[in-house]
Amino acid sequence: MATETPPGTDAGPETGQASTASATSAEDSERVAAVTGATGFLGSALCERLLAEGWTVRGLSRPTSDRGDLDDVEWYVGDLFEPETLRSLVDGADAVFHLAGIGLWSADADTVERVNREGTGYVLDACRAGDVGRLVFTSTAGTRRAVGDDEFATEADIAEPIGAYQRSKATAERFVDRYAAGDGDAVTVHPTSIFGPGDTAFTAQLLSMGLEPTMPAYLPGGLSIVGLEDVIDGILAAYEHGGNGEHYILGGENLTYDRAVDRIATFAGGSPARLPVPAAAIHAAGPVAEVVGTVTDRQVFPFDRQMARLATDRMFYSSRKAHEELGYEYQPLEAHLPPALEWYRTACQ
Repeated sequence: MATETPPGTDAGPETGQASTASATSAEDSERVAAVTGATGFLGSALCERLLAEGWTVRGLSRPTSDRGDLDDVEWYVGDLFEPETLRSLVDGADAVFHLAGIGLWSADADTVERVNREGTGYVLDACRAGDVGRLVFTSTAGTRRAVGDDEFATEADIAEPIGAYQRSKATAERFVDRYAAGDGDAVTVHPTSIFGPGDTAFTAQLLSMGLEPTMPAYLPGGLSIVGLEDVIDGILAAYEHGGNGEHYILGGENLTYDRAVDRIATFAGGSPARLPVPAAAIHAAGPVAEVVGTVTDRQVFPFDRQMARLATDRMFYSSRKAHEELGYEYQPLEAHLPPALEWYRTACQ
């Protein structure tokens, strides 16, 4: 089992111009934030927090994206490959929060590489061409892994990327590092596994393992589970206090899957999964996914043999640097369960 430890001590219209029917103008607000990925799980929650704190928020949205209840966001309609839209989005912003990206469940490997790598390049080009403040880039903790006998990975443990997603994020990080080393001001944050309402992937899966009698098995291995609101706290702290060019892991409790599932069931009166999925079965699925991808010329299953083996490991992380330099803290899993459970029972059951 992982050792559970206290915080910080674990070893716009189609032309790209802003809509005038939403938030107050930049002149009436102290600070302006530009947010890519503003309609996503993390991005929409960040926009809500920024609005609540009095920021003027500009959000990048594709024409078909669901903008939810974010009526006070100034929407810039376009994507990461429209330079004029990006320049309008970021010019004059005090902060640029770059969260836009895509994973292998949603697209093929080539698209993932293009969006995450080249899209970040276009955002940086727009920042260079405009009058912008600090860029905060949200990458992934997956570009770091513990070395040797170490149990917890740190920012210094740069890993060889596995798969198109990690590879594209690692390249994007290097782009941001070069920007920070030049004339720009940028910080990179690395959230671990984010848990919170609205996440139909990881959060829904974990809750189902802790609540549903029809879900008898849990996954092997372990991970760092961090609450949605804690990640937003960390992103804003990185904007306020992070060092230019620095990287910060935004993690939470390091838990094996069986421990996490048991705590969810105990809190919510659920029926926890009792049987582990054999690691050998997951390892065997990797080569099958590779063969299917080769035969069909498309990635039906978003993993290969390396990723399948990684899925059974304990992916534990230390947030000590973020705690010491940003004042970052995280709460235990139970603190994030009430809103997540309310959402899950309404939207997923």
